[in-house]
Amino acid sequence: MKSNIVIYGILTGYFALLASIYTFWHMSAYNGEIEWAGTLCILGSGFMTAFYVGYLRLHYKKQGGELHEDRLDADIDDADPELGEFSPWSWWPLVLAFGIAIVTLGLCIGVNYWLAFYGAPLVLVGVVGLIFEYYRGNFAR
Repeated sequence: MKSNIVIYGILTGYFALLASIYTFWHMSAYNGEIEWAGTLCILGSGFMTAFYVGYLRLHYKKQGGELHEDRLDADIDDADPELGEFSPWSWWPLVLAFGIAIVTLGLCIGVNYWLAFYGAPLVLVGVVGLIFEYYRGNFAR
């Protein structure tokens, strides 16, 4: 965690420096006009990394020391033994992502939103399939 704090701290400084260089460069090229879209985007990236650094510092202080991942003498079994249950063979996340992509594309096209209505049942089928995957078939419990 300490290495993450250092890396994201460096990124925060990089984004702050990049935003100032970008703003100065654009102002010198276009008679003192600020290009707000790029400047705010780069500054927003800097603020997000700064928030993340602050969160990691508070979390590091609250835990009272190093994580198992930071120690050089740590074993794999020292950390949390199980993080969750994942199914790498499942096709339902692909169905769900395809349905969400169709719905999003339909909302972006915006002509009566007809494509979103074709994607909505696919999203529903993907969610139901993902939730109830372990209730039927090979992997039933």
